[in-house]
Amino acid sequence: MASRKQSHEGERLRIKPAAPKSRSGPGWQPFVSQVLKATSKAGVKASGARSGRPASTFGRGRVAAGMVGNRLPADARRVVIKSRFMVFKNASANSIAMHLRYIERDGVTRDGQRGHAYGAATDAADLKAFEKRGQSDRHQFRFIISVEDAEQLEDLRGYTRELMRGMEIDLETPLDWVAVDHWDTDNAHTHVVLRGRTGEGRAGRDLVIAPDYMAYGMRMRASELATDWLGPRTELEIRQALQREVEHERLTSLDRTLLRQAVLDVVDLTETPATTVNLRQRQTLLRARLQRLEAMGLAGRSDSNRWRLAPDLGRSLAAMGERGDIVRAMHRAMKGETRELTIEASPAMSITGRIAGKGLADELHERGYLVVDGVDGRAHYLKLPAGADLAELPVGSVVEIRPPAQERAVDRSILAEVKDGIYTTASHQAQLARAGDRDPKGTAEAHVRRLEALRRSGIVERVAEGVWAVPPDLLQKAGPHDAQKVAGHAIELLSHLPIEQQVKAMGATWLDRSLLASDSRGSQPARQGFGVQVREAMARRVDFLAGQGLAERRGLRVVFARNLLATLRERELASVGQDLQRQTGKTWRQVQDGQRVSGIYRQSVQLISGRLAMLGDDLGFSLVPWRPVIEQRLGQRLAAVVHGSTVTWDVGRHKVLSL
Repeated sequence: MASRKQSHEGERLRIKPAAPKSRSGPGWQPFVSQVLKATSKAGVKASGARSGRPASTFGRGRVAAGMVGNRLPADARRVVIKSRFMVFKNASANSIAMHLRYIERDGVTRDGQRGHAYGAATDAADLKAFEKRGQSDRHQFRFIISVEDAEQLEDLRGYTRELMRGMEIDLETPLDWVAVDHWDTDNAHTHVVLRGRTGEGRAGRDLVIAPDYMAYGMRMRASELATDWLGPRTELEIRQALQREVEHERLTSLDRTLLRQAVLDVVDLTETPATTVNLRQRQTLLRARLQRLEAMGLAGRSDSNRWRLAPDLGRSLAAMGERGDIVRAMHRAMKGETRELTIEASPAMSITGRIAGKGLADELHERGYLVVDGVDGRAHYLKLPAGADLAELPVGSVVEIRPPAQERAVDRSILAEVKDGIYTTASHQAQLARAGDRDPKGTAEAHVRRLEALRRSGIVERVAEGVWAVPPDLLQKAGPHDAQKVAGHAIELLSHLPIEQQVKAMGATWLDRSLLASDSRGSQPARQGFGVQVREAMARRVDFLAGQGLAERRGLRVVFARNLLATLRERELASVGQDLQRQTGKTWRQVQDGQRVSGIYRQSVQLISGRLAMLGDDLGFSLVPWRPVIEQRLGQRLAAVVHGSTVTWDVGRHKVLSL
């Protein structure tokens, strides 16, 4: 009886805790998350795991990833490595060539010259041969390696080669790679392109690198090597680096420490009696950083030892750092010229101006940016759509950037000329002549180019030569068409020549089109910044055209020759055609309006009036308007029908009508 009584008492005293109750509200975290954060703050690591994730179970380097860096001291040199895994079937056809051309671009050496690729055993790597070797590869690795105090390395190439030799040991295979050192930023860095295949022929295999080695093994190896080359960081260097971080308006290592220590966005810096000298110094720096964050409105003091951090502290500081980088890039591009700076993720209105500077906002993913000195008198910073080729946008050239969904004036003009659902080029050209348009033929051709683009998307239909069926909801359909054509804003290269070279150029320039537009609409560039330079260039261009008999000043008014742009194009074409005839020894065949021409696509020729394609045979050649659709058919026989500055291309089985 006694034993049964004791058993019942034991059952009554047994504790059965329930699961933590769920709560909601700002700053609330699950109980498990609070426990994990507390254990992380205390320095506890999960057994057999790094950073709370299991070790890699596949790929080369997984063993090295678990061993390298285990003896890395706290005073080791820091190295930042950004990596990208490129699967070729998901990339564009020219992405490899574009990337290799980018890393060897101009202005990246110490003295601002063109970069030079090197390899494991050569200082002059052949990028075309490297690209050819990797044509059948499934994937490719791209790395950006940035060593702390890289400017102190006497031989950055030697460091990179030794790092790659260490990787060959870790991955247990030879590596085929090329690299280019860049000195054009605040921190010198190296771009490394590594083939995704080892061995040759049938003996070759795909190179699969363990995720752990990609995540931290390579960085640890690079840090060990940098420490061997430069020596460990002294306590003074570490302290000075942290002191500089106190005032930075960007995300720093001090901020990351604060975010790790924060519990429910509250940081408690109460010192304990066992605090060491080094920890006290770090606490002092953290307090100084919190005071700076408080002044920036990103932290608030609760008492002498407690601060509450802004909920979006990390994102806010990262955005501030990015904005600071953008402002510095704009100042470098403007080279001391005073402008109102405008940073726009997506401009609401069209922007026209000269390219004052360009570069990459994200080097790893090759997302470029432009600094455009606008005719509105302001400088604009614009991120380019993914895949945009910076080489096609030279500094000094004139561009137009517009939102893809913006209604275009040419579409409204087409609708205004539509009668019973039909647009006719001849009637529009006649109407333009009656209205006093200075270049009715050129204006009508611009409308035809737009109609051809819309026809290829199925929005309009070409009934006959110069006759189009246009739907009444053209504006509603054209917007999505433009939005699908480009990701982000649309960029159009208006002239590859700077305005200074356009003043006396014999060809149809952007200045000529601007003069005709301002004459018909009365619009003028701003009276400040680049707008002033454009006004002066336009005045000098009028003087040049008057000397050529193509313009006449009548008091304050300027009268231009009829079909000015077509006349300028024809004069330039005649000069270029004769020059090419002398160079090649072949007869230049002038193309008449509406004529069909054919031949082997030999090359493209950049003129002031636009780019032309050379179609020829053994006896002669013709020059016709070039379009991007034919560039992949270089060396093939093509045919085209030319109407002024518009062209219809026939590439064999598939008929391609380009703008």
